[in-house]
Amino acid sequence: MEVVASLLSGLPVAAVLVGPDARILAANQAAREMLGQAIEGRHFLTAMRQPDLRAAIEATASDGTQRSISYQTAQDGRDTTFRAHVAGVAVDARARGVLVSFEDLTEREQAAQMRRDFVANVSHELRTPLTALMGFIETLQGPARRDEAAIDRFLAIMAREAARMERLVRDLLSLSRVEGEERVRPRDPVDLVGVIATVVTMLRPLARERGCTLRFAPGKPCLVPGNADQLQQVFTNLVENAIKYGGADNRVEITLAPHPDDVTLRGPAIAVTVRDRGPGIDPLHIPRLTERFYRVDTHRSREMGGTGLGLAIVKHIVNRHRGRLRITSRPGEGSSFAVILPRWDG
Repeated sequence: MEVVASLLSGLPVAAVLVGPDARILAANQAAREMLGQAIEGRHFLTAMRQPDLRAAIEATASDGTQRSISYQTAQDGRDTTFRAHVAGVAVDARARGVLVSFEDLTEREQAAQMRRDFVANVSHELRTPLTALMGFIETLQGPARRDEAAIDRFLAIMAREAARMERLVRDLLSLSRVEGEERVRPRDPVDLVGVIATVVTMLRPLARERGCTLRFAPGKPCLVPGNADQLQQVFTNLVENAIKYGGADNRVEITLAPHPDDVTLRGPAIAVTVRDRGPGIDPLHIPRLTERFYRVDTHRSREMGGTGLGLAIVKHIVNRHRGRLRITSRPGEGSSFAVILPRWDG
């Protein structure tokens, strides 16, 4: 059995050998971590309780046919998906047993589900404005063909819906590009003060239009390793959100301050904080804010022209810069979005 145990230990997946008496003859460390440290010598039914798995082992023990089954179980407090491969093997010259190996499909299934959800969300987001456009085109081709007032009104709505689709496509392309570059760390020095000053200049007209006070006091240059365009995209998104969702008489403040040495950043860091005095966000929503298409208020977000991808893009850009995004908020007390980036050490 030492040879069998040695062979099992060399497998990259959890594996168990069931003997002709239905007891577990050997198991590698991955299987013991999965099924229990003291499983050797026990009847396999006491360690593997999934009905389909038990039936497959019994059938293979009877006819020697290879089988594969998939099943779900709870492990370490989370749902996991496994594919079990069951094969008849020779234990010695006279006896046969069953080799059971386990392939963890959890991450693959989660990735597949994320892709399905992503496609469904994109389809939904595009279908809504497309349906509106098709309806108005049909109306303009028919009853409203010569109604100038209706034509002007419908064309304005169509332009708004087309712009919404354009924003969605632009954000999708941006998200795809950022995800593709996430493992490549930017190394050029970028002055955060200059980046934020540019963002404030661009968004000040929007702030005036919304009755929002926008405050930023530029100081000495502050260098970080980064990509200037992507960092501008991060702070444009955060400041624009603060202006749009901060409510009436809102005040948005952007501050830069040294951040204490952070173990995760492995050195001195700078924190850029965008703080508003709006209605705030229920803490229940905060962990999910950076998920694709997640919205606290779907209707309001669409009215404001949001695509549901902005904070997902922010998260990926910050990750690419080896930084951290920290969100704090309480209903009625405003929200704070802090981007913590490592300082330039060149």
